Amino acid sequence: MALNKGEWSEIYTFLKLLADGRLYAADADLNRIEDVYYPIIKILRNEPIGSLGFCVDTMIKVCDTTGNELVSLPLQDFRDKSIYLLSEIQNSTGRTFDVPDIVSFLESINVVELKASSNSTKDITIMVHDFHTGMEPILGFSIKSYIGGDPTIVNASGSTNFIYSIRGNTLSQDNINEINNINSRSKIRDRISRLEEFGCNLEYESMQSDIFKSNLTMIDSLFPKILSEMLKLYYAGEANTVVNMVNILEETNPCNYNLELNPSLYKYKVKNYLTDSALGMKAARIWDGFYNATGGYIVVKEDGNIVCYHIYNRNEFQSYLFNNTRFETPSSGKHKFGKIYEENGSLFFKLNLQVRFI
Repeated sequence: MALNKGEWSEIYTFLKLLADGRLYAADADLNRIEDVYYPIIKILRNEPIGSLGFCVDTMIKVCDTTGNELVSLPLQDFRDKSIYLLSEIQNSTGRTFDVPDIVSFLESINVVELKASSNSTKDITIMVHDFHTGMEPILGFSIKSYIGGDPTIVNASGSTNFIYSIRGNTLSQDNINEINNINSRSKIRDRISRLEEFGCNLEYESMQSDIFKSNLTMIDSLFPKILSEMLKLYYAGEANTVVNMVNILEETNPCNYNLELNPSLYKYKVKNYLTDSALGMKAARIWDGFYNATGGYIVVKEDGNIVCYHIYNRNEFQSYLFNNTRFETPSSGKHKFGKIYEENGSLFFKLNLQVRFI
């Protein structure tokens, strides 16, 4: 089966965690905290034959829901396979690729569903021993892999389009055609720059998706406007990292918050948005405020080491998200943004949101 590097990284995580038997926590800089880890009792998977538990002991035992043991293999088998798969992921040059030896091994342990559902932020389900409570909770984790490139946290789609009205001077049809026909490498930025040269500016109007807008207002009624201001900063070329954009927002204060009383308002709201996006919120699906990834985030580093951010180290997780994310420009043709268009006698312009790790 041909999968991309991110999808193979999820399989790698499954194999390596079973071999290691523990999941280490990370600090805000993605460094492993040696004395903070969660012993893994078992990893749970839903497969065509039913729900399976991969129990960590002196052997890896695969059991069904009734406790019947289906397969039992040495830990070393999982360690060897994880090392081999890591090498294949790191060395592959194709967008997608097949690793037949891994597929055969997985089939031998009744694993055939290799891709997680795109409707959930949860990529792996683990029962851990919790030192804080002495309990053994079942937790869902989202997996992000740096092997082969920086992963996304918010994926572009039509739902992530923000709509701006064009205010200021009147544009002729020739002006509009000239701007829309700009086709430089930085065409969106150059179109916005040309708009400004004509004495026009973009003012946030609404969002293409009422669902995404509703999700954002759960954070704050003004949060769609905050994100729209960040998008304008990015596409105007003033900043691309989340940190730098928030620094500018704290200076310009587009929402007129009382920043003398609390200077961290923008930072707090943006951190919450990134956390919600990481653990549950999707742009195209109504969000109820509950996290799919109840355990937190698992990060596969470029060298194959695996660390996690758990609910107990939320502050470190939020700092990691805030300090290590940036906006980027997705395909304007695919997502239909970045051109002037007319509707009911008024002119509008769309900008699209996509957020990627640094």
